[in-house]
Amino acid sequence: MTDSNPDRRQPRVPGTPGGETEDADADADAASASAERGGSCGSDACTCGAQDTSRQAVADGGEASHAERRRVARADGGTKPANVDDQGSLGDLEFTKPAENASQDVDSPDADPASHPNVPEGVDLDTPGYGIREEMNDIETPDSKTWFMELDEAVIQEDRCIQCGTCVAACPSDSIGIGDDGKPKLVKMCTGCSMCWDFCPRGGMRYERQWKITGGDDNVTGAGDPITEFSAKVEEDWREGAQDGGVVTSILSHLLESGEIDGALVATESEDEPWKAESFLATSTEELIENAGSFYNQTMALGNLDLDQWADKLPDKPRDELSLAAVGTPCEIEGIRALQDFDWDLQAQEQGLRAVDYRISLMCTKNFNYERLIGEQLEEKRGISPDEIGKMDVLDGEMRVYDHEMNELVNEDVTEFHDATLKGCDECADFTGYTSDITVGSVGSSDEYSSVIVRTEQGVKAWEAAEPDLDYHDLESRKAVGKLQSWDKKKAFESLERPFDPDAPRFIDYEDHAEHYGVELNPHDADH
Repeated sequence: MTDSNPDRRQPRVPGTPGGETEDADADADAASASAERGGSCGSDACTCGAQDTSRQAVADGGEASHAERRRVARADGGTKPANVDDQGSLGDLEFTKPAENASQDVDSPDADPASHPNVPEGVDLDTPGYGIREEMNDIETPDSKTWFMELDEAVIQEDRCIQCGTCVAACPSDSIGIGDDGKPKLVKMCTGCSMCWDFCPRGGMRYERQWKITGGDDNVTGAGDPITEFSAKVEEDWREGAQDGGVVTSILSHLLESGEIDGALVATESEDEPWKAESFLATSTEELIENAGSFYNQTMALGNLDLDQWADKLPDKPRDELSLAAVGTPCEIEGIRALQDFDWDLQAQEQGLRAVDYRISLMCTKNFNYERLIGEQLEEKRGISPDEIGKMDVLDGEMRVYDHEMNELVNEDVTEFHDATLKGCDECADFTGYTSDITVGSVGSSDEYSSVIVRTEQGVKAWEAAEPDLDYHDLESRKAVGKLQSWDKKKAFESLERPFDPDAPRFIDYEDHAEHYGVELNPHDADH
């Protein structure tokens, strides 16, 4: 969940870091306890209630350079992927089913890192290359295809959609848009390319495998395998009214002012619906400050990477020379990373996706559905109009709502708002943003400070840009961060119907998913 604390300023984004306690070590137990009852993750910017070169090559779990990113990741450290022929054409990769229905233990002291219970014998674990199953205009073999209707049946209609927008960005025919309800919607004929299914983190993408592909073998436990970690805050006047330590705003501001990036995808408040977040491309420090804070709903961020949408805000330069930063929840960053690993035409969203050079993730365990939180829980059940709300906060397991004079309107256990959460968030085990360049939250840091986890060399570059303006020291409590991450994994293990295994193949076939989740195979009799 996200929160909106006017005493701490960073860009308005869904799923931002959570609220803090006075003592960072006490934060570990307090945050875990509140998370167990559905409360704040201990971060007052987190709606959970409770990004370019990594340290290794792509084949070893890292991220390629901007130029290399257009190549498919290598399977064996060689010069080309296993599924690319000598002429450079992409071939199809065989999808595999797990050998057992057992989740892999990655956190306990007795965990065996060599144990891969769900990997079929003889399977190549490093299968980061994946070609479009068929050419887009060749739909002669429908048995090998998964259609948007299957995604709709298995994920969206089952209320498991987490509104990350990855399916919109993945569609090579621009057939998927964003509906009025903020969910994916078919806007023209589906070609059956299977891409929306393959990259959905609640469908065909085994998101925990992406952690290793991006960050290496150790990027699966605790807070992952970071380069360095800090507790930090900004001393600038604009931090008043900011979220936590204002670190994200400071980083983005310095990257913009130095010309390192041309814009940052954050979020802004809807002009028509109070407290509803929408994607926004900030291109100045003033815009970053104006849109500081946090919201409590997802924005389908990856569905807003079409640069034509932001043409009037971008500099007059070739699209392939643009550089962007993206700030989002862990699931959104996972989607960006996975799509950036491959080289094919992603139509409207491709230029924006390829331009994202900095990926900043915000600690998050759960997010809300806007209509269910603001409309049903607050307006209908409690008689609070959205226009009355001046501040919302999820802190220490409590939902707190204030008017514009800071008079308290609501102070209730956040579990009372469980019906308003996104159910698909329960299946997520990524509290700390394993695939980002930098993770920011406030779990693990004392009041007014943000916890900053620098994961990649690109993250170091972003951190160093803002470092002169930061008051920082070593991260105060790794224990607090690790404890919340472990709790998040436990929650995911209880909710996932499929095995959790960071070593299993990245993509899950629809038939395998249907076997675990009980959805109907080929649910629509009509000719797709």
